[in-house]
Amino acid sequence: MSMFPQEALDSGSAATIAESCAKEFRRTLADRLIAAYALGSLAHGGFAPAVSDIDLGLVLTDRRHDDDRIIRHVTHELQARDGAHKRLSVFWSSLPALRANRDDGRFPAVDRLDLKNSGLLLMGEDIRQEVEQPGTAALVTDSVRFALQTLATGPVLAEFHDPARLAGDIRRFTKAVLLPLRFLYTAATGDPGSTDDAIHHHLAHPSPVAGELVRAATRARHGQPGPAEHLTELLHADLVPLYLHYIDSCLPRLTPADTDLSNGLTLWRTRLLDGNNSQPAHRPPESDLPHRAL
Repeated sequence: MSMFPQEALDSGSAATIAESCAKEFRRTLADRLIAAYALGSLAHGGFAPAVSDIDLGLVLTDRRHDDDRIIRHVTHELQARDGAHKRLSVFWSSLPALRANRDDGRFPAVDRLDLKNSGLLLMGEDIRQEVEQPGTAALVTDSVRFALQTLATGPVLAEFHDPARLAGDIRRFTKAVLLPLRFLYTAATGDPGSTDDAIHHHLAHPSPVAGELVRAATRARHGQPGPAEHLTELLHADLVPLYLHYIDSCLPRLTPADTDLSNGLTLWRTRLLDGNNSQPAHRPPESDLPHRAL
């Protein structure tokens, strides 16, 4: 059995989709939309046709109470158009928040840093010089919070312990394996980098954790997935150890002020080791779940 077929999307087509989606948000938000940017691999390179998201960043004049509902609604309508649009991932915040090195919408620290370093202006006024650069501590805590909200939930824990379905979906498979490498790379370097940067950094270690699984995910990312049966075997053997490695690398980086995150990681670690317990280590509000969850 092979992996499920996926729709390949070249970077030029993805950029066109990002631009058209930005125009939809301009129609909805009108003059409140200061700027729209392509982010991630569309901006700094390394877009993988088989799996990469279409990352779009929106900068607003201010924050209003119904912005989250409106932006989520437009995003879901755009994602429903076809398989290519389903890859759309929208980040947004007000300019005052970005100036103050905070997020009042959905713009985590690593994505704010990506905006400042590599954001590609699609429309509006370029405000990147006004964005305050997040420090390493914010990059670590935001990535841990993201991981707890999206990867430590009951359904994902259950899928990690029974990964046959995960092995049959190239995008979910690559995200499950490569997301923790991105987090670790940013924590170690202070740079959002690319997925390829994170892979090279991880595999450069003498005995990389889950090395064979990471190499299989890298091949899948570049459109050469292996048989689902083989990937399932690799996931059974190496996915939980990979996440234990991520957790054990993050815990020493947290401070006493991050007790909630430390406790969440510790509980997540326990439940990863307990294949019969798939209760969430940290249960976020549904409205906080970002599109890039598995």
